[in-house]
Amino acid sequence: MGRRNITQVSDFILMGLTDSEEIRLALFTLFLLIYLMTVLGNVGMILIIHLDPQLHSPMYFFLSHLSFLDLSYSSVITPKTLANLLTSKQNISYLNCFTQMSFFVFLGATECFLLSSMAYDRYAAICSPLHYQVVMSTRRCCSLVFGSYLIGFTDSFVNVLCMNKLHFCNSNVIHHFFCDTSPILSLSCTDTHDIEIMIFIVAGCTLVVSLITISVSYVSILSTILKISSTSGKRKAFSTCASHLLGVTIFYSTMIFTYLKPSKSYSLGKDQVASVFYTIVIPMLNPLIYSLRNKEVKNAVSRVIQKRKVSKQLK
Repeated sequence: MGRRNITQVSDFILMGLTDSEEIRLALFTLFLLIYLMTVLGNVGMILIIHLDPQLHSPMYFFLSHLSFLDLSYSSVITPKTLANLLTSKQNISYLNCFTQMSFFVFLGATECFLLSSMAYDRYAAICSPLHYQVVMSTRRCCSLVFGSYLIGFTDSFVNVLCMNKLHFCNSNVIHHFFCDTSPILSLSCTDTHDIEIMIFIVAGCTLVVSLITISVSYVSILSTILKISSTSGKRKAFSTCASHLLGVTIFYSTMIFTYLKPSKSYSLGKDQVASVFYTIVIPMLNPLIYSLRNKEVKNAVSRVIQKRKVSKQLK
């Protein structure tokens, strides 16, 4: 290994999703529509929560940050993917590649713990409704959000620190549509065993700890709901966390499928489909899940529109 020509590449080539020009054009159109809906949905959700005073509660405070993360998450990946689908030149510089990867890890890990915070919020609302305002105080909500970002930053820092030790000497072709850890690790001509273990531990702890928090919260929620005597009471209690539970299920199922496995089992086709889903599709789905299944958000939209109409009439 010591005699091999080890160099630090200046750029990588992203192979993308397909070589077919017709399919690439179709994917470009589809992804562009999805991205526009993602931007519109998440920005709209943030604005509605900000503009309507009745949505100034812990649940919507977390939801506004989830929308911000989804918007950022998608924007880190989708614009470059769209550009690559339109051109035959699919280069990405070494710096931009690792920047994309670091933001991807940061935002993904942050979202894991933000979803855990949202599960804790639903637990407090259903299991301790009389103490909810005390338990989910403004200070605690801010601490949970800050902690989520801090853990995300720590995960990203460790990931970049490990990946920065890699050297590339045989190929700079990434068999993926964005800079992810598994395809980059497979390019390295240095021993990646220790790095893979470290990244697996960090990613595994992030997913497992957040999943345990969510699971414990929902076990307690389910236990409380089952004790409610009336059917309407059970339905109302369950409806307050149904959207979050659906979002968690979709997000974690794709993340676990992709990352909680050895890098040797990396499959280009299957992993790319899963990656498209959680990097491009899920950020679009979340605002739809939380708005279409939530009467408070629908009512808030109506109130904001009504206020705009009234203000225009007064002018």
